[in-house]
Amino acid sequence: MKYQKLKKALILLADGTIFHGKAVGREGSAFGEVCFNTGMTGYQEIFTDPSYYGQLMVTTNAHIGNYGVNDDETESDSIKIAGLICKNFSYEFSRSAADGSLEDFLNKNNLLAISDVDTRALVSYIRDHGAMNAVISTEVDNIDGLKKQLAEIPDMNGLELASKVSTKEPYYVGDEHASIKIAALDIGIKKNILRNLVKRDAYVKVFPYNATFEELSAFKPDGYFLSNGPGDPEPLKEAQALAKEIIKRNLPLFGICLGHQIIALANGISTYKMHHGHRGINHPVKNLITGKGEITSQNHGFAINREETEAHSDLEITHVHLNDNTVAGIKMKSKNVFSVQYHPEASPGPHDSSYLFDEFIRNIKSN
Repeated sequence: MKYQKLKKALILLADGTIFHGKAVGREGSAFGEVCFNTGMTGYQEIFTDPSYYGQLMVTTNAHIGNYGVNDDETESDSIKIAGLICKNFSYEFSRSAADGSLEDFLNKNNLLAISDVDTRALVSYIRDHGAMNAVISTEVDNIDGLKKQLAEIPDMNGLELASKVSTKEPYYVGDEHASIKIAALDIGIKKNILRNLVKRDAYVKVFPYNATFEELSAFKPDGYFLSNGPGDPEPLKEAQALAKEIIKRNLPLFGICLGHQIIALANGISTYKMHHGHRGINHPVKNLITGKGEITSQNHGFAINREETEAHSDLEITHVHLNDNTVAGIKMKSKNVFSVQYHPEASPGPHDSSYLFDEFIRNIKSN
């Protein structure tokens, strides 16, 4: 019965291509960069990950919503994607640990979602033509108007978004009597990163995206952390300046995803927008130090320049993505600094990458 009531909807890409679907709940339009995630599970983590801010998410799993949502499985205080595109949306859910339906969760967050889309065709199109801006809308008879509005949406290349998701005021996580203190820069931080630090006996103070070295160092931390986050890393000049100060003083520093790119920029390595990015929970990475492979969770549309990294006298590539040989991890040879392009906190089934948090703690203790 629910299926019969669904209103027609569409996806209009920036190049004029149109895909058709039906509105899951609310009507209207939502704009953003269209991208896809290949994970078979974990949609709630995806939807609430600040790194996805401003993006229209295409889920490649054929069924979304079938296990509902759980209040303890959000990565931020709200949904961060701009809109959801899926094949089959499950209004009914079956999971003993669920706190409610995905439908109610989307409605609570006022998120526009469309289903009954040929997501295989849409993903194939993005893979061929690259990630681009798009609009999802129930205004199926207003194509010209939607095109005009879409043309006004800024491109992700050069777009600063960390300020949209970062905390406004510093806050603390963990036990103040813990053995280690860590200052974390929030440029889109996920809750599970903080959980991983806290369970390793760390007391963490989280700072806004534009905090200075003086502000972080006043906490007298034993180590520094640069988080994941959305948008282009290049405009984040304050974060780059912070990283340079930490590096100059040879203080323990760890960066994940956007934080990894900030560390590269602080070392003079350029970044670039990828054709369609890496987003999924089965990305193969090789640790060049140990020779071991890791199955990783990834979510990024930018990467660091490999040729420049290889030519840098004080940087070593520690991890590579086995699908396309992009840089997945680096460390500084003369400084207590390392970073990875993927998400060790996500643990997409295997816990192949959780050792990176242990490595960070060891670096702090050995400093």
